[in-house]
Amino acid sequence: MDSTLGLLALSPPGWGGTLLIGLWASIQIAVGAFGLGLLIGLGGAYGKIYGGPVLRDCLGVYTTVVRALPELILILLLYFGLTDMVNKLMLALGYGRIQISGVVAGVLVLGVVQGAYATEILRGAILAVPPGQIEAARAMGMPAGKIARRITIPTMLGLALPGLSNLWLIATKDTALLAIVGFNELTLATRQAAGTTKAFFTFFIAAGVIYLAISLLSTWGFARLEAWARRGDPPRVAGAR
Repeated sequence: MDSTLGLLALSPPGWGGTLLIGLWASIQIAVGAFGLGLLIGLGGAYGKIYGGPVLRDCLGVYTTVVRALPELILILLLYFGLTDMVNKLMLALGYGRIQISGVVAGVLVLGVVQGAYATEILRGAILAVPPGQIEAARAMGMPAGKIARRITIPTMLGLALPGLSNLWLIATKDTALLAIVGFNELTLATRQAAGTTKAFFTFFIAAGVIYLAISLLSTWGFARLEAWARRGDPPRVAGAR
C-alpha cells in the first residue's frame, strides 16, 4: 500500500503530478473541442435546414464522411494533414513554417470530429421545436436572428442536451487517441509512468478512476443543466413513455 501511494505521490519520485499535468491537458482539449464542435454543429444544423442545395450537399458529405471513418484515422489525417496545409499556406504567403501547439492542434482535430455529430444532434433538436412557436414569432414581425435567440435555441436546448451530454463524454475519451500522435495527455502520461515503473495495474487503474470521476461529474452537471433548460416544460404524466 505504501509503495502504491508512493508511486502516485504528487512530487518525485511519484508520478501523480505527471498524471495531473496530463489530465489538465486532456480537459483543455476536451473543453475546446466540445466548444468548437458546438459552433460548427450549430452552423451546420442551420445550414442543413435552411441552406441552399449546394450548402446542404456539402454539409451532408462532411457529416457522412466524419461519422463513417474511424476516429483514429481522422485524427491521424487531420493532425498531420492540417499542420502540413497550414505550413504550405504560410510558405505560399511568404512566411516561414510555424509549429502549431499540441493543444491547438488537438482542439481543431477533435473539434472537426465533434462538429459532425453536433450538427445532427442540433438539427434534430431544431426540427423538434414546435413550428407553431416559430410561426407566431414570424407573425409578430420578429427577424430570423431574434427568433433563433429567443425561441429556437432556448427551446431546442433541452431537447439537445441528452445527446450533447454523450458527445461531451466522447470528447473526454477521444483525447486519449491523441496519444498516438505523441501528445502528452492523460493516457500518454499514464503509459509513460507505467512503462518506467512497471506498475501497469496501478497506473492504468488510477487513470480509469480519473476518467470515471470525470464521467460521473459530467453526468451530474448535464442532468442539472437539462433540468434548468426544461424548467418551463409541462410536468410529465406518470407512466407516460
